[in-house]
Amino acid sequence: MKISRYLILGSFLMVCILSACSSSKSSKKEADISIEDLLIEVPFSGNAWLVDDVSLNEDMISDPGLKNWMKKTSLIRTFVRVNATGDLCVGLKAKSLKGSSKVKITIGEESKEFAISNQEMSIIPVGRFNVSQKGYVQIDLQGVSKTDSYFGEVSHLLIGGEAVSEGTDFVKEDFYWGRRGPSVHLGYEIPSEAGDVEWFYNEIEVPEGNDLVGSYYMANGFGEGYFGIQVNSETERRILFSVWSSFKTDNPNDIPEDEKIKLLRKGTDVKTGEFGNEGSGGQSYRIYDWKAGNRYRFLLGAKPTNDNSTDYTAYFFAPEIGNWELIASFRRPKTSTYLTRPHSFLENFMTEMGQFTRKGTYLNQWVRNTEGTWFEMTKAKFTADATARKDARLDYAGGVEGEYFYLKNCGFFSEKTSFDTFFNRTELGIEPIIDFKKLP
Repeated sequence: MKISRYLILGSFLMVCILSACSSSKSSKKEADISIEDLLIEVPFSGNAWLVDDVSLNEDMISDPGLKNWMKKTSLIRTFVRVNATGDLCVGLKAKSLKGSSKVKITIGEESKEFAISNQEMSIIPVGRFNVSQKGYVQIDLQGVSKTDSYFGEVSHLLIGGEAVSEGTDFVKEDFYWGRRGPSVHLGYEIPSEAGDVEWFYNEIEVPEGNDLVGSYYMANGFGEGYFGIQVNSETERRILFSVWSSFKTDNPNDIPEDEKIKLLRKGTDVKTGEFGNEGSGGQSYRIYDWKAGNRYRFLLGAKPTNDNSTDYTAYFFAPEIGNWELIASFRRPKTSTYLTRPHSFLENFMTEMGQFTRKGTYLNQWVRNTEGTWFEMTKAKFTADATARKDARLDYAGGVEGEYFYLKNCGFFSEKTSFDTFFNRTELGIEPIIDFKKLP
């Protein structure tokens, strides 16, 4: 009896051990990958962001990748777009500066911890994750523990597996523009019977929660400039109106005197000067605390003068004030034209904010010809910039929602709008009521 009891107990223990070993091997097989599984390198410098404190992005993520990684609370988020579902093999190219650290990668509800102890930049396989939907995948990296001051440095995310079998998209070059994200545009169609257009009227309403720092909601674009509202910081917002010089340069100091933009007049509290880097010319802005959820009106005029120049004048109407107010009037030499190419656009101009989505709505577009007749513009063409067109970023959209057009960009949402698509909004038939003689 005693021997039988021991045999039974021994058999039971053996079954448990074998079961545990089998379970361990199965688990290990699911988690383990090799370097050969990691076929694609995704540079952190163009595809990763610090989420918890965006002000530290430039200190922690630059051309070499992730550095100065000290805080356990730092959440580093990387995005890649996949065109298939299934296993996504994930690894890092990383090193420890001194000592070792334990970190984790999370995709969806699944997390995997691993160690960084190598002193040279090396490939570290992490494991397999299941991707159940096509589109952008959010990959989070966070420190768990460390023996040194730093968790380590990371240059690349590495991926492979079934999820990338049909291709993947991410920022491979031009990291500055890739981190800013794609700019999106609406080109309005002027009715053919309008003739020479002297005035362009538009309205913008930024949905609540979409007024992110770094956003420029441009209402009245034209062949030679742009006019709209932007969020410059947590404490400052602006109304911005600029006109490019006919002289092509990114340095305003290179513009000959006879091609410089001339300020004719400006409104109260409006600052004026020159701008460069994306073409050059004359710029004006007024610091104004506009609000998301409120609708703002924009009026832009263009009129040729007798000396082969054109005068451009911008007015802004805030519902909180209730009057049209002058922003500025500029003269552009060596140009004789009425308004051309009326358009709107939406852009993010801060690299650290390219990880967040913003949306703008554009309403009630009209043009007024030289005879004083208004024409409603209800048709618009959606386009996007080079960052979008070369598939560096595919988080862009635009279109129509009932009575208004909209633009949306950044934040790595997966749906996108085809380039050069035309949209028609509902015709309202209510022309702007403006007493031009009383404009300031």
